[in-house]
Amino acid sequence: MEPWKCTNIYTVSMPTHIVYSEEDSAYCQNVVHKWAAASLAEEVKEVKYRLLDFLFFLHVPRTGGRTYYYCFLMKLYTSYLECPRSYDKLRFDPRKLNCRLMATHDDYSLMNKLPKERTSVVTILRNPIDRVFSTYEFSVEVAARFLVHPNLTSATQMNRRMNSSNDRISTLDIWPWKYLVPWMREDLFARRDHRRKHGNFTNIKARTDSYNMEDIVMPLQKFIKDPIAQEIIHNGATFQVAGLTNNSYVTESHEIRHCVKKYQALGKYVLDVAKKRLNEMLYVGLTEEHKESATMFADVVGMQVLSLLQALSSQSEQKPRNRTELSNSFSDSVHESNNFQNSIDTQKGSGSGLTENARRINDTISVGKLMESYEGCISGLRNAQTHRRTSSLKQISPANFSKEARLQVPEVVLQQIISYNNLDVELYKHAQDIFAQRRKHLIEKLFEEERENNGFNNLYGYLAMVVVLSLLTIAILLINLRRRKPKPK
Repeated sequence: MEPWKCTNIYTVSMPTHIVYSEEDSAYCQNVVHKWAAASLAEEVKEVKYRLLDFLFFLHVPRTGGRTYYYCFLMKLYTSYLECPRSYDKLRFDPRKLNCRLMATHDDYSLMNKLPKERTSVVTILRNPIDRVFSTYEFSVEVAARFLVHPNLTSATQMNRRMNSSNDRISTLDIWPWKYLVPWMREDLFARRDHRRKHGNFTNIKARTDSYNMEDIVMPLQKFIKDPIAQEIIHNGATFQVAGLTNNSYVTESHEIRHCVKKYQALGKYVLDVAKKRLNEMLYVGLTEEHKESATMFADVVGMQVLSLLQALSSQSEQKPRNRTELSNSFSDSVHESNNFQNSIDTQKGSGSGLTENARRINDTISVGKLMESYEGCISGLRNAQTHRRTSSLKQISPANFSKEARLQVPEVVLQQIISYNNLDVELYKHAQDIFAQRRKHLIEKLFEEERENNGFNNLYGYLAMVVVLSLLTIAILLINLRRRKPKPK
């Protein structure tokens, strides 16, 4: 046992009622098949390209969803249309919906509590290797913030006092960080205590591989092999889209997930369900295609939200105006997350404020203006995130996570990540196909709108559009032919 081994094992929610027997394989097949058959038999929406009354942002961790939430959704929806924040737990009765937007790390099983026939779902997926790297880095980064305290007891006591003294939701309250961060925090303190006791720092300063500095932080290879990572992180996107995380509302989710982990061939059924659900979503973005994904989000989701607000305005003309006009949310380009929180708190309960503003915005805001506002907003968020990250990583120097440092990770570790995330690799390929198809659909829609509006009197404009569509078709074919394994950034 390593001298820095934590004395307290941080456990995740595990099923205690499963008893495996000689007929375990047949039993597992029956349980998984039954769930998958029921899920695949669910009615398919015929309006997947149209925004419905309620928008559910299924936020897969470490995909860049925070920027979409703050820099798109918080700007598009006035505060009274946003449901009570539920990243840590469900804070409203879904059967009595009087809101229009919900963003959460909850998995797809939340749809069982929402009005499915009136709900549109959007999500973002990421290259599985990069998502595992990012999850490891963020878990360590947040845990390292506690190293300013003299010991683990002091850190945990201070955290409890802070949580009890205000209503803010802590990262440690949110899935999956409520499991991952305390685990890493305990590990970091154990390793620091060991260094202080033995005092050999020569070796540490000579190390260059930030992902394998075991004297300072749990090595990446050890992290990905740990039962906690196996339970929460690996194939996490597939289980989240399928609705089977350890945070699920599906009663048999633990049983299904552990059957799939024990009999990997059963994973194809979970993957089929996850693919079907992606197919039915209003929007599926890709972290690696950030600029194009954001532009598509602005066009597919953003413009429809504005149209929805205009429709709602006609129903609320007699209600008092909101103190903060919706149009103002597009005039300020740089915001940090705390500023967003403050503005939300002042707006809650202040009325609809949609009538005149929504009409005017719908006439003047374009996809280009939405993107201009978005780019300015994420600039502010990224600056704040970079500052917090730099400050945090100083606590575990010389470890310093970066894209360049990732290149030093041995190929064997990357292959292990791919192996552990075989379902996510396939789901990501499917998301790439969906993204390419939706991109083609969007260009064809713009093509038709141009033809209807201008009649293509301009021959050159017509030919240019034909060329774009042809190139897009070729690009989609090349993507499908390539289908290579994802590489780390």
